[in-house]
Amino acid sequence: MSAFNRLVKLTVISDVICPNCNIGQHELIGAISYCQDTLRLPLTFEIEFLPFRLISTRILPDENTPKVSKDEFFTSTVGKEPWAAMQASILKWSQEKNIPIAFKGLVSQSTRAHRLSRKAYQIGGQNKQLPFLCAVFRAYLEEGRDVADLDVLSDISEQTGVMSKQEALDFLNSDELLEEVNTMCEKVRSKVTGVPMTIIDGKWCVQGGQSSDVFIQIFKKLAYAGVSAAPSPFTAPVVALTA
Repeated sequence: MSAFNRLVKLTVISDVICPNCNIGQHELIGAISYCQDTLRLPLTFEIEFLPFRLISTRILPDENTPKVSKDEFFTSTVGKEPWAAMQASILKWSQEKNIPIAFKGLVSQSTRAHRLSRKAYQIGGQNKQLPFLCAVFRAYLEEGRDVADLDVLSDISEQTGVMSKQEALDFLNSDELLEEVNTMCEKVRSKVTGVPMTIIDGKWCVQGGQSSDVFIQIFKKLAYAGVSAAPSPFTAPVVALTA
């Protein structure tokens, strides 16, 4: 990192079974790439993803709960018309970006995937966590695979260089990081009404799956504010984390 670059710390709260979180992640990474490779802004980014369970454990207790199709589950929980509208909106983005999103497959609780995501971050920070999450999103939302399945997750772990398949299976069959993930999910749910949520430098919050343009404008303001980041490049905090 250049001594003249400003370090921007991004904390993203999301769920791997959330289509809008997938969209938000694509848009955020696209904005970072554009700011670094095209605009060459004096910014360096650190990203950490924190877990959120889109589906409450009261509705879907754990990965061993009998599974239903995405269509059946969301039709029964949000309603037929809202689910159809959600699909239409997501498919519009998918077609514009040429990124396939399918609504086939089963609904799964995401605790196991979050545990492995946290493990990936512990092992190698964003360099391990981000490729892992991208692969999980792809498996669930593009390929319709069950991301609570031990074989699916352990294969992704090996393919993305987090851990070998057997190491991942051993980890998933243990209780390691289970309490931590449950605590983080409960704490976040008490403060967050929806995901994705992107927290910038622990001070400002961008809610929802925003476009790359929104993030680019924010990152430009951060770059122009300089390394010291004082005063705030925003007119006011979007959301105070301590609120």
